[in-house]
Amino acid sequence: MSFDRSIKIAPSILSADFANFGAEIRAIEAQGADWVHVDVMDGHFVPNLTFGPPAVKAFRPHVKTFMDVHLMISPVDQYIEAYAEAGADMITAHIEAGPHIHRTLQAIKAQGIKAGVVLNPGTPAEACADILDLCDMVLIMTVNPGFGGQKFIHSGVEKTRKVRQMIGDREIHIQIDGGVTPETAPLVVAAGADVLVAGSAVFKGGSVDTPDVYGANIRAIRAAAEGGRTQAA
Repeated sequence: MSFDRSIKIAPSILSADFANFGAEIRAIEAQGADWVHVDVMDGHFVPNLTFGPPAVKAFRPHVKTFMDVHLMISPVDQYIEAYAEAGADMITAHIEAGPHIHRTLQAIKAQGIKAGVVLNPGTPAEACADILDLCDMVLIMTVNPGFGGQKFIHSGVEKTRKVRQMIGDREIHIQIDGGVTPETAPLVVAAGADVLVAGSAVFKGGSVDTPDVYGANIRAIRAAAEGGRTQAA
């Protein structure tokens, strides 16, 4: 996949109908999703439990765009190969998920896929300064990881601005995850973000039987984000 900084909407299937994942994935892609975001939680690093490698492997045939797998697990290194083999196009890992984030990123890249690092709300932007050359993406959490539907933490806007300055001309995406809505999307895009994860903001009010609602939600977020970019310019 060639690199570009166009705005990408990555619905989190954590907010989808768990009994109908294949149809949900096909519906959001048909309605304009650019990526599909898969939140993996272990009940240890974060207070929730979601998808193991077999589930991700089951999602893969339905994803025609780009499957972005966010590992909220610790330890993380010994699971990288399994999630890569399950079909992840990119794996992101938290700085706090193991003792050596540099080694973790090397392990992801060794699988022949893209690698990202995740900054929690309490993790400073500077924590990723020395590993940017191993990153294809920096994911900035604007909620505490572990649950959907939380309110946006506004300190993430300034953190996004700092990370964007640190990246410079390197081909590294900035992804925002948490509380992304048409109201918050312009703030982070103006600060330098280009990939927006949205769960409830995409799936609210819709279903596989009424997927046009997903499309309307995606378009609303994208339009607001584009407006933020225009204002920043």
